[in-house]
Amino acid sequence: MVATYTILGRQVGAHVLALTTLGTTFAGVYLAMPAKTKEKETGPPINAGSKDEEKFIQDFLKNAGGGEKAKA
Repeated sequence: MVATYTILGRQVGAHVLALTTLGTTFAGVYLAMPAKTKEKETGPPINAGSKDEEKFIQDFLKNAGGGEKAKA
């Protein structure tokens, strides 16, 4: 037989109380954890002399970074 407890006028089994306690605890921990956010990777500032030079550097870094990921 299962040990039972009277809660609010109803008979509740000990195993039900244990599972409810565990479920509530894990749900509380899950909800309390911060959401995962993907941070944008930022590099050092680009000190270009003109807009064209800055665009060239950004395009070069984008192509160079993408090439390494494609090889792996």
